[in-house]
Amino acid sequence: MIHSDRGSEYTSTQFQNRIRELGLRRNCGRTGSRFDNAAAESFWALLKEEIGTRTWPDRATARAEVFNFIETFYNRRRLRKHKIFGSLTPAETRQRQQHALAA
Repeated sequence: MIHSDRGSEYTSTQFQNRIRELGLRRNCGRTGSRFDNAAAESFWALLKEEIGTRTWPDRATARAEVFNFIETFYNRRRLRKHKIFGSLTPAETRQRQQHALAA
């Protein structure tokens, strides 16, 4: 899934064809709604801050580093404020929500 705004570079035929070639799907925020893109923008900003914008030797290495960031830091160590549960990682938040639903 590729999420973008409706900028001309993302709505071009060339970009859309490339997305199809890669077997991906495109998702766009609504025109004029800054909130549609907020979560994605926040994630990409944090990813760039944490692992940088360097060039990797190959795609497999890049994928492994991004996966490692998401699984070891973003989901398991990064604390976020939850209005009911307090400061938890996303993984802990999901566990508590599932437990609360089962109860």
